Amino acid sequence: MGRVHFIGGEKGGVGKSLTARLLAQYFIDNATPFTGFDSDQSHGTFSRFYKDFSSPLRVDDYESLDNIITIAETLPEHDLIIDLAAQTSARLGQWMAESDVLGIFTEMGHKVFIWHVMDDGADAMSLLDKTLDSYPQQDVQFIVVQNMGRGENFEAFERSPIFQKAQQRNAYCMTLGKLHAKLVQKVDFNDLSFWAAANNRDLMNTPERQRLRVWLDNAYTQFDHFLKHDD
Repeated sequence: MGRVHFIGGEKGGVGKSLTARLLAQYFIDNATPFTGFDSDQSHGTFSRFYKDFSSPLRVDDYESLDNIITIAETLPEHDLIIDLAAQTSARLGQWMAESDVLGIFTEMGHKVFIWHVMDDGADAMSLLDKTLDSYPQQDVQFIVVQNMGRGENFEAFERSPIFQKAQQRNAYCMTLGKLHAKLVQKVDFNDLSFWAAANNRDLMNTPERQRLRVWLDNAYTQFDHFLKHDD
């Protein structure tokens, strides 16, 4: 069964592309075939780091969006990663509703994952609430990513009715640990994949490489809970 991952959060700067890159590296390290789509026309962060696996996507163009379905049909064994830019949910939702995209994926035997990447702000919680209301529970698996790199305290969220609502919708809530800022800069400024950075002895010293590996391992362990068990 194929899987389709919409990596969103609607809000800018919460780590959507970082999460898409991390998921891509997870698939590479687990020898899982995948195809990526990058909808950020201004930055193209995902395609910059994993250019051999991704192509641009225009959410304001149905023909471009339809290519997601085409690839799913052509490469049914591939996971699909769609890195969504900020403020694209309305246009994406219109395409999905008018084309019955969830129905198409159900017929194809593909499971749809809706990823909501968030910081610890109230607006990220509100956007999650809207996302939970936008998709039928039986058709999707929700993944909520609490990004510690964009927020230090998620206690208010975890005590909120929205968190309870996410649990009632069987959402999987994971914590994405914070990666040291200078380490992130080294990876980004050198246009490296996470694997390349973790194995670059010229750029990274031994503790830096090990910190990156620990960060990857922690995220991979959480991914395993809802991806390996889904195989």
